[in-house]
Amino acid sequence: MNTIDAIKTRRSIRRFKETAVPHSLLEQIVSAASFAPSWKNSQVTRYIAIEDSNLKKAIADTCCGEHNACIIKPAPLLVATTLITGRSGYERDGSFSTIRGEAWQAFDCGIACQTFCLAAKELGLDTVILGLYDFEKASALIQVPDGQQLMALIAVGYGDETPEAPKRKPLETLLTYR
Repeated sequence: MNTIDAIKTRRSIRRFKETAVPHSLLEQIVSAASFAPSWKNSQVTRYIAIEDSNLKKAIADTCCGEHNACIIKPAPLLVATTLITGRSGYERDGSFSTIRGEAWQAFDCGIACQTFCLAAKELGLDTVILGLYDFEKASALIQVPDGQQLMALIAVGYGDETPEAPKRKPLETLLTYR
């Protein structure tokens, strides 16, 4: 599959088969995602693989609304993406490099999440990025290491649905030449 095909055919999948995700595939995905661009090559994104059904249930029941809980519980794998704080978008003296302040680190983690999802697609897996949950409670349950911040949860597995592509905005709405 080429990159454009992966971009155009990747869908957010919310129902997964029970089949476990082999560790070797997850390692390939994270290895590929490590090539995502980041501020001054800071590579701040980290991944915590959650396979334990009790932990997934606890996250779903105490940190999420019903919609995300119904995705997380049956998913064979939940990946918590975190970032190392205070590096991306900062100078060595701790000052911000741009007016974006600490927001740049979220930008880098977002790029890494998209790269992760495209690599998963290439390897035959499906994903959905989840962002609506109680970050503080989830961070405690997942035991996010000190100096890191929980950003997104990504449900990963073999899809058990084939949604149609949503309508896309026309090119003339998206692109302006000056």
